[in-house]
Amino acid sequence: MDIGNATVIELAAELAAGRTSAAALVGAYRARIAALDENGRRLNSVRIVNPEAAAIAAASDARTQPRRPLEGIPILVKDNIATADGQPTTAGSLALQGAQAARDATVVARLREAGAVLLGKTNLTEFANILAVGMPSGYSSLGGQVLNPYALEVDERGTPFVLPGGSSAGSGVAVAAGLAAAAIGTETSGSLLSPANLNGLVTVKPTVGLISRAGIVPIAHSQDTAGPMTRTVRDAALLLGVLAGPDPLDDATLHAPLGPDYLAALDADGLRGARIGVPSDPADPGNDVYYGPLPAPARAVMERAIAALQDCGATVVRAAIPTEGWIPGPATEFPILNRNPESPLRHQVMRISSVFVFELKHDMALYLRDWARGTDMRAFADLVAFNAAHAGRALRFGQDIFLAAAGTSGDLSEPEYLAARRLDLLQSRTHGMDAYMDRHRLDAVLFPGPAGASIAAKAGYPSVQVPAGCISGVQGRDTPPYPLGASFAGRAWSEPTLLRLAFAFEQATQARRPPPL
Repeated sequence: MDIGNATVIELAAELAAGRTSAAALVGAYRARIAALDENGRRLNSVRIVNPEAAAIAAASDARTQPRRPLEGIPILVKDNIATADGQPTTAGSLALQGAQAARDATVVARLREAGAVLLGKTNLTEFANILAVGMPSGYSSLGGQVLNPYALEVDERGTPFVLPGGSSAGSGVAVAAGLAAAAIGTETSGSLLSPANLNGLVTVKPTVGLISRAGIVPIAHSQDTAGPMTRTVRDAALLLGVLAGPDPLDDATLHAPLGPDYLAALDADGLRGARIGVPSDPADPGNDVYYGPLPAPARAVMERAIAALQDCGATVVRAAIPTEGWIPGPATEFPILNRNPESPLRHQVMRISSVFVFELKHDMALYLRDWARGTDMRAFADLVAFNAAHAGRALRFGQDIFLAAAGTSGDLSEPEYLAARRLDLLQSRTHGMDAYMDRHRLDAVLFPGPAGASIAAKAGYPSVQVPAGCISGVQGRDTPPYPLGASFAGRAWSEPTLLRLAFAFEQATQARRPPPL
């Protein structure tokens, strides 16, 4: 068995048949982590290996009760997800180095209940990329820089030319490199879709409220979610079923549908009769914001993907999303002076989502109060002060976004915040995805890679991404080939439909290529 490319479902079959054991899988993955992540290519995707992994695996092997959905399967989780074990929960920050959690995050508890072996925690873009303007994806002051396994070359500062995608960079790279069967990442806007795109993976960015956020270091509760990162759609559907469901610790989940069988939704003929929107109209170049900017290699991959949809019996509707659906929009952005010393746009005013800036201080305070243990960081101001006091190690790229958030009330009372959230929903839902899908009677919208991340994330709507092909070159520089994905987005709670479409596309194209490790 090729441990580096074996799927969750294949490993489950091997375990059930007694041809391998959870202990053997943990040993094999730990060996790969040592060979590829800590040494050799030094991908730097796994921040810590769980010291309890071997014991969890042994207990799984000794279990005589009926097998659970993930029995004995090694899974990695992003290091902004709380675990009540020997592993700290740091969000990649020196300020939270050694911080423990009061209890398992709900997603971790559900993984354990399903029989998974928590193999370790993955590196990430620090604080899920809400610390500084222009921080490269996959960098954290505690964990260092994650590399893309498809294109390892870095510049003189150690920043990859082909980034690993953020902020769930470590989760994406680890799964692509075969360091675990699957991983859990998080997203506020693009942080699952981006690393899945650049690492040739499948991910589900679910409807906000499908998966509990309790115990996850936050950015903004309006958009935060967790999701699976896998090498196949079938594995993603299995993991989604384990993670999804109501949780009294997260009010947003109380509206989630009960008991959908995501595996049962998969159908190799699932594209037949579907209507897929391609938000691109060359006759309306001012509105061609998703496909118009694509360079020629990416455009070719997406044209092949669109042809595959049609070959599988889907109707493709090419039409631009209305101008009102452009994201971001007026009054939804917070101006921040860029002081990042490594940014080519240093000293220019950058614009960050207002909802992110206002909700960050409020939500982080709740996490530090309710979840963080064994740390002196008890308030948002403590994080800012720690970073300033240890700037040489903690602030390579500054903390401009944190400074902006520190200046807010922290109670979400500002009229600017309330207006920004209303406008986000108006632009992304009412005049964006909803209007577009209603007008053209669509089952889903197809975006190149993570290009549609923002409009779907602001709406709280789901996306499922699947590998579509490979491209090469970045900013005029030659590079080895690296992946490009296709994302299917839809309305709230449409995950079964999106998984059906993505599965049919995956089966028809078989586009994923493992990295040349």
